[in-house]
Amino acid sequence: MTDETGPAPADVAARLAALERENAELRRRLGTVARDGSAGAGRPAAGTTPAARRPHRRLRAVACAVLVTLGALLAPLGAVSAWAQRELTDTERWVATVGPLAADPVVQSAVAGRLTDVVMSRVDVGALVDDLVAGLEERDVPPRATRAVAALEAPLTSGVESLVHETATRLVESDAFEGAWLQANRVAHQQLVAVMRGEDGDVLQVGDDGTLSIQLSGLVDLLKERLVERGLDVAARIPSVDATFTVAQSAQLVVLQNRYAQVVTLTAWLPWLALALLAAGVLVANDRPRALVVAGLALTGAMVALGIGLAVARGLYLGALSDRVLRLDAAEVVFDQAVGYLRLTLRTVGVLGLVVALAAYLGGRSESARSLRAGLSGLGARGRRWAEGRGVTSGPVGDWLGRHKAFVRVVVVAVAALVVLLAGTPTPGLVVGTALVAGLVLVVVELVARPPVEGRT
Repeated sequence: MTDETGPAPADVAARLAALERENAELRRRLGTVARDGSAGAGRPAAGTTPAARRPHRRLRAVACAVLVTLGALLAPLGAVSAWAQRELTDTERWVATVGPLAADPVVQSAVAGRLTDVVMSRVDVGALVDDLVAGLEERDVPPRATRAVAALEAPLTSGVESLVHETATRLVESDAFEGAWLQANRVAHQQLVAVMRGEDGDVLQVGDDGTLSIQLSGLVDLLKERLVERGLDVAARIPSVDATFTVAQSAQLVVLQNRYAQVVTLTAWLPWLALALLAAGVLVANDRPRALVVAGLALTGAMVALGIGLAVARGLYLGALSDRVLRLDAAEVVFDQAVGYLRLTLRTVGVLGLVVALAAYLGGRSESARSLRAGLSGLGARGRRWAEGRGVTSGPVGDWLGRHKAFVRVVVVAVAALVVLLAGTPTPGLVVGTALVAGLVLVVVELVARPPVEGRT
């Protein structure tokens, strides 16, 4: 405000600071126009004409569209390959993937049923009854009694089967099963590479039809001990058996086994190739902020397409197994658990694409983005003036931030990107949380930074 003696010194300083900011913005825009040579944004650079610049701009626009499209198309393959590469080469990731299956009731029921079938196929209740009848006949037991004992074969078989199944169920629900399952899968993964190379594996096996199975012989031995403890002495005479439990079944496993080395190499580089194509598309664009928005949205769209494809693949996989496995519900649980990290990856990358697109929009040159930034800058300026009017200033720190605000913004964004890239297992929550923290830091910088004023150091 002004009075009869003229404007107040504080108002003069504020107006001078505003004029300096406007002049700096005008100089920046003129420099951008000189570099672009765009008639739509201002006068062309010296020595060039709009007609001469137009083919070059069209070429860059086509290159941007092609590179971003290729990157978006490769992004789902990159996500799948990154997941497959970790599952193939990282033992801890494999154990973390299949370990929770030991506590799943459906899988426990399926394993208990498989153990019961294996034991009952080795226990001949009919032969036991025949031996008992022969012994009774040798002792001149009346025929009526021996016929009665022979008639008990079916109830005895049912009773033995109930005993075996109950014992197997208790076994798979115990801590002993979980420990055995984890250890078996840990050893199995170490043998997985050998199996993929075509070598024999003692714990993990890949059949000619693409069946990936894990050995249960150790659990059968443990079940035999439990049965003997419960009075079924005949279980001690069961020989060692080759019992397995199917973890996955797909003809592609045979292809993977035959092309293991090439697959590992491809999966290591494909995700980075997709990111490189997207980055190259942004770098060659005429309007990089707008291209970054498109690239981020394309990446999110690619992850949505991958999620749809995964749902379709799940239905096709279970449909193909409907007539080949006894427990389709167990196969469903195994599939969902196996692709759990892939689903986490596609959600994380999808959210990351949205965050990048939003950040690029806010930093772009559209009228709405500039109006939003101007409004935030105005709020920051009013907040600083309000605080300075009450004797609270950011002092030398605010002066330094005012001179190096662009550099600080780059550092904040770079640190946020490194946090996401270097995380062992990025999640959507990590991406959103990091973006919110980075945004809050940038708002604080805007509030604290004092515009450079000539004569103030």
